[in-house]
Amino acid sequence: MEFNAILETTKDTAKIILSGELKASTAPIFKTEVEKAAATNPQKLVIFMNDLSYMASAGLRVLIFAKQKMGANVDIYIISPQEMVMDTIKKTGFHHSVEVMDEYDIDKAEA
Repeated sequence: MEFNAILETTKDTAKIILSGELKASTAPIFKTEVEKAAATNPQKLVIFMNDLSYMASAGLRVLIFAKQKMGANVDIYIISPQEMVMDTIKKTGFHHSVEVMDEYDIDKAEA
């Protein structure tokens, strides 16, 4: 499946919608979108993963890069990761650095 990373920004939120397989050859696409998102100085970064079928260690490196690039004051939300993707995130302990949600609920995210 072809990889896609689509960035949408609003006043204080950057959303990146991922689909396909996030691996070494596609990670630079995701990284570019993270850099664009960081340039908007958001308060929240919301990454939708429900259509992401696979994530290699290269994808995890971009997530870590996103956390560093956004800074400590930006909340990062990972939405609906598939089981295999969540296993990768949990094995590294990265789930302790972000908020993982089954679906994006703006009220919970704003609380």
